[in-house]
Amino acid sequence: MASHSSARFICATSTATAAAARRTARQSLCNRRSFHSYDHPSPPGPFTPVEKTILAAAYRHVPEHGFSQRALGLGARDAGFPDISPSVLTDGPFSLIRYHLVTQRLSLAARSRELFPDDAASQPGVGGRVEALTWERLMGNKDVIHRWQEALAVMAQPSCVPASLHELATLSDEIWFLAGDKAVDPSWYTKRATLSMIYSSTELFMTNDNSPDFIETNKFLRRRLDEVKTVGGALGSLGQWAGFTMSAGINVLRSKGLRI
Repeated sequence: MASHSSARFICATSTATAAAARRTARQSLCNRRSFHSYDHPSPPGPFTPVEKTILAAAYRHVPEHGFSQRALGLGARDAGFPDISPSVLTDGPFSLIRYHLVTQRLSLAARSRELFPDDAASQPGVGGRVEALTWERLMGNKDVIHRWQEALAVMAQPSCVPASLHELATLSDEIWFLAGDKAVDPSWYTKRATLSMIYSSTELFMTNDNSPDFIETNKFLRRRLDEVKTVGGALGSLGQWAGFTMSAGINVLRSKGLRI
């Protein structure tokens, strides 16, 4: 009886979380400005100078210790702060995950200039740029991909889902902008929602890809992009991201011995 009650509770929680995620995703997309411009920059980053110093040092420990309190403690010590310093990061390990998401997203602008120099003889179209930039962002996970399912378990927590969805929407906006998309019609929303879904599903696929240079992940990404013929209803699919992370998170917790 207890196991059935637990299963119902998990199912109800997953459903409620996915519904809340869909509402958050829609609100996030609708509240954002209708265009992306360096003349109208985004608000300052989410970290203070002290937080960035600790997180940058802690990030070097992620491959060995994961996105964990242990990595935060080591980072604080490396940066010359007392061991208690990670307590200033009220989100704990999620702060380190968010640091990864934000820094990898921001690095795309420089990579875009390298990939598509203004003086190049020929340039790919918007679609080609979207694919290249999405792949570049996925490759930003390669050094921590063996820790990413643990990160998904943290991101699946209801308190972390809104911020995670917001960052996913921001990443999609950044990729389309850097790719040269200038549209300000209703497709602005659907294109970004569709790319968010493609990115999140490909990222999840990548956590189980052992092929050389993640060639199977690259093929998976291309298949998903090729399958996109229409974008109707894509906005609602953003909420499925919560289902991906919730499922992955529960599986990781089970692997740790938690009976759920």
